[in-house]
Amino acid sequence: MMILLIEGADVGEDTRGSLASLTSSIIKGVEENGRTYAVYGQEEYEMPMDEVEMDRIDMAHAKYFMLLEKKRFLAPIDTDVQKVLDLGTGTGVWSIDFADAYPSAEASRGNRYCSDTTHWAPPNCQFQADDITQPWTWKKDTFDFVFARDLPFSVRNWPNLISQCYDKFREYDKHIRAAAVAFGTPLEDPASFKKWFDKAGFEAVVKKKYKIPSNPWPKDPRLKLIGAMEQENFMTGLEGMSIRSLDKLGWSLDDSKRFLGEVKKEIKNRRKHPYYPFYAVYGRKPKQENKNIDHNVLEE
Repeated sequence: MMILLIEGADVGEDTRGSLASLTSSIIKGVEENGRTYAVYGQEEYEMPMDEVEMDRIDMAHAKYFMLLEKKRFLAPIDTDVQKVLDLGTGTGVWSIDFADAYPSAEASRGNRYCSDTTHWAPPNCQFQADDITQPWTWKKDTFDFVFARDLPFSVRNWPNLISQCYDKFREYDKHIRAAAVAFGTPLEDPASFKKWFDKAGFEAVVKKKYKIPSNPWPKDPRLKLIGAMEQENFMTGLEGMSIRSLDKLGWSLDDSKRFLGEVKKEIKNRRKHPYYPFYAVYGRKPKQENKNIDHNVLEE
């Protein structure tokens, strides 16, 4: 079974009610030999789902945190990660910690089979039941980060599960970054501006990072207007900024236009809250003592 962590503003009352009802019925489980086991899914899950197991899972979470030297995961991800899938979430403690630490993550999912922890969850963390061992219903290219840990007696076909993880990673960002590299203009360059300013010899270098919403999803009026302007900018410029680069990857014009059409649909979806980082970097050249300076020349 899976949990779905959705942006709080997008979860209607009817959805909350149906999720709560579904979760409540599943949590009851079945009693065997003094322990409670799950009743969902097409295959039996050998681990119990009672209070004793919940305590074990939470202690294991603390154990792994110590093992990884106070890290929740090891993968290098962007600090503004948005779509996250947590497989095998258990009590939900990892998902809740992640959602707290990464408020930009508007969705995070996982396998949930223990007590109802949703009332502890931050706004960007909600739960939905599903079976991760069955074909996933999410579209391709949905997630930025997929996490799984400690799934004994739960997965019978790891290659299939890993293949589904791969299939659901978001594609536009990957393709356009690869295309930009092929074109000779890596999109990661702005993030390195400060480092290059420093290396060039500038002093007092400052890097500022802003978040530009990709559509009018923010509630703040200023950001909503910025998002509307950026959406128009994106819709008008997407093909112009992408097709030539995608051509470097060997894409046909029809494939590129079909792909970019899907991207446009995603960008206009206000139920999703995309944004991208905008960097502003500035510094000054150190003043040098030079007796030959003509002080009648004004310095800009």
